[in-house]
Amino acid sequence: MRPIFPALSLFLTLALAGCTAGDRRPAALAEASKPFELTILHINDHHSHLDEELPSLLLDTGRGREPVTVERGGFPRVTSAIRALERQSANVIKVHSGDATTGDLYFTLSEGKADAALMNTVCFDTFTLGNHEFDNTDAGIKKLIGFLHDDTCRTSVLSANVRFGPTSPMASAIPPAAVQPSAVLVRGGERIGIVGLTVAGKTKHSSRPNPDTTLVDEATAAQEAIDRLRSQGIDKIILATHIGYRADLALVQQLSGVDVVVGGDSHSLLGPDTLKTYGITPEGPYPTRTTDRDGKPVCIVQAWQYAQVVGELRVRFDAAGEVSSCEGTPWMLVGDDFRRGGGEPLNEAENGAVRADIEAGGVLRITAPDREAETLLTPYRQQKEALGATVVATAATDLCLRRVPGTTRDVSRSSLGDACNANERVNGHGGDVQQLVAEAFLQQGKAYFGADLSIQNGGGVRADLAKGPVTVKDVYTVLPFKNTLVQLNATGHEVKAALEDALEGVVGPAGNTGCYPYTGGLRFRVDLTRPKGKRVSHLEIRTNDGGYHPFELGRTYKVATMSFLADGNDSFTALKGITGERRIDVGLDYAEAFLNYIEKLPGEPKILAPLPIKDYSTQRFVDRL
Repeated sequence: MRPIFPALSLFLTLALAGCTAGDRRPAALAEASKPFELTILHINDHHSHLDEELPSLLLDTGRGREPVTVERGGFPRVTSAIRALERQSANVIKVHSGDATTGDLYFTLSEGKADAALMNTVCFDTFTLGNHEFDNTDAGIKKLIGFLHDDTCRTSVLSANVRFGPTSPMASAIPPAAVQPSAVLVRGGERIGIVGLTVAGKTKHSSRPNPDTTLVDEATAAQEAIDRLRSQGIDKIILATHIGYRADLALVQQLSGVDVVVGGDSHSLLGPDTLKTYGITPEGPYPTRTTDRDGKPVCIVQAWQYAQVVGELRVRFDAAGEVSSCEGTPWMLVGDDFRRGGGEPLNEAENGAVRADIEAGGVLRITAPDREAETLLTPYRQQKEALGATVVATAATDLCLRRVPGTTRDVSRSSLGDACNANERVNGHGGDVQQLVAEAFLQQGKAYFGADLSIQNGGGVRADLAKGPVTVKDVYTVLPFKNTLVQLNATGHEVKAALEDALEGVVGPAGNTGCYPYTGGLRFRVDLTRPKGKRVSHLEIRTNDGGYHPFELGRTYKVATMSFLADGNDSFTALKGITGERRIDVGLDYAEAFLNYIEKLPGEPKILAPLPIKDYSTQRFVDRL
């Protein structure tokens, strides 16, 4: 039974016995807090996806469930939803858990200015640096913060484990332009500490921070920041992380004093099983309830990707500052124009049935875009449309996005839902889009220097291609980074070592699914239950007649890859040592390489289709999970 006079009870306990190891409350506190409820509104990984998408959901039209297309997401809907939800609660904190940039032509055109303008319509309390904030070196972070603060909104930018080096333009930054380890917000008379964390290994090896900028261990940095906040008498602590859902689950087991984790990086859709009825399977519950190393309750949330979900988490704290309950909804934002796949509008009765289905499900939220946000976005959208409207091909079927084959890793990333996430071909062999990009690099490499094979990482490809027209905009959305084609003259031993290095990036401490290797003209088997060095087997290289023969480890091959991987990033460490005359920078933009591949496809219109299974790089896949 809880004491009637908690402050007196706490005082006597401390006076007689001192603080025990599991006591969450700092000795500096003179009296206990009162019970308190906090609402956290959050997004993550919007990746410059400021426009809505037009997928199909399985909705009940009154004649059973059938595919219905409806607008989903778009940042003006995020603004609208957060503003509405904010009005419904007394104590609100607004959190963005990183990767605001990279992934759409908006970033290509404005380098974060459009993202910042739309983020400021929400005025987030905190923004955690994601790994992709480092894609244009530390200078890109400085530019983004400048855009964010070119407004009355002064969002705190957080990361407790980033250490900017002397050459970084961020090294001499002072608040509010500086990146801080944590922020303290006051709501309802209560102080709440928010600690930012950036995924360390992936950022250092898969993005472009300055060479002397480092990222320290996430758990160590988090505990140090938590302890500093607790020493100030702050007993309600949120981690705003960009390390991934599975990493969040592991991290809290190592920590003491954390109450809530608002995550990002893994693009994890968390939510109720209701989502399955719409054709989208969540990766876990929202919120996910677990405990810290002291056995104290912790609530973990994440809000999927691409400005399509706004998380609403309600957390209740007891008088001792511990979480007594947490509940909430990952609101998936949709429009109100429901149509069948061919564009036919639903009739009145069908519309009524669909709306009733959405209301009963309690997770889809019909949301009109915010007018102010739409007005701000309009000039950026006009620039983007002018550049990206050209149709270059037709996708014969859905071309699915997947980093790692199998049914246990990265299985909720596809924006097309279970049509891709549960696809037998994708589970068996990996992403259709990743494999097409690898093939495009091979064919462009053949044209430039007679390439034998190509290498591409799964994380370098960022979007599905839905059945139908494929535009320039789509290609740059699939391949949004600033990379160029490179020729490497590599031995078979070096190629195999690079593949093994990449798989270690997937299954090792980094846990980075983006490292998973795709190759054009080279196929193999993968067994992740084996030790490093023995996970790739049965390597075969394609011959000019389309057949395959054994890959020779002692032979030198001409490899087409992109500059990012040739530099040894994303765990492709073995490639970094291929220098001097053995490395030739072709200079062709890698998105342009894909456009050139499309242009050379036979016939009109150009048809993009999945490659034959025999030409997928992963021919057989065994996972240890």
